[in-house]
Amino acid sequence: MKKTNGRNSQLAGFASGATLGGTVSQYLEKQNIYKQGTPAPTLFYIQEGGVRLTSRSKHQVSAVTAILGVGDFFGELCLAGYPLRMSTAVTLTPSSIRTIKKEKMLQLLRAGNTTSNSLAAYLLSSAKNFRDQVSELLTSSAEQRLARVLLRLSHLDRRLLRLSHLDRSGPPLVEIPVINHQVLAEMVGTTRPRINFFMNRFRRKGYINYDGGLEIRQSLRKALRPR
Repeated sequence: MKKTNGRNSQLAGFASGATLGGTVSQYLEKQNIYKQGTPAPTLFYIQEGGVRLTSRSKHQVSAVTAILGVGDFFGELCLAGYPLRMSTAVTLTPSSIRTIKKEKMLQLLRAGNTTSNSLAAYLLSSAKNFRDQVSELLTSSAEQRLARVLLRLSHLDRRLLRLSHLDRSGPPLVEIPVINHQVLAEMVGTTRPRINFFMNRFRRKGYINYDGGLEIRQSLRKALRPR
């Protein structure tokens, strides 16, 4: 039986996104969807692929605030009345993304049916996950943040959740394309030499392997343990 997490079960009734309306657009890898500070009249739903959200402070320091995959919404702060984007959204892989007007989503939320209840539950869960990720950035070491980034990237395709029951010492979790270490450094909030150091350490410990693709193993979760 396929295992799903809480948010996936909340969205099971419209996993294809068809009932959300709007339009579907195709994006290339590393393509901008929107930039921080631009008007925010819409929100988005990921049907295929993955998205990285980054926010830049007034001191021009950029930090990754979320890594999202299939079944995730983003840009939903427009529903709370924010007129401008609070982050920059860039695709991690070639992606299929549905754009939904703010007014349409508010109409769905006010409908008082199963779909509206699922949407409301999802958005509340999304807000909690965002808070948890910010907390991780503040409390985790750079090595732990890198491990979390790699594990999240390995789950961008939710079809791979069927592998989540595997023993930690078992087969690879998933193989993904090798990612430039500078990109990983920006996602983690550290330097490229530190990423090189951690990636080599992960490989020596058998947590990862890369030869053409990046192989993420269940054992990488050990890097998340407090020291």
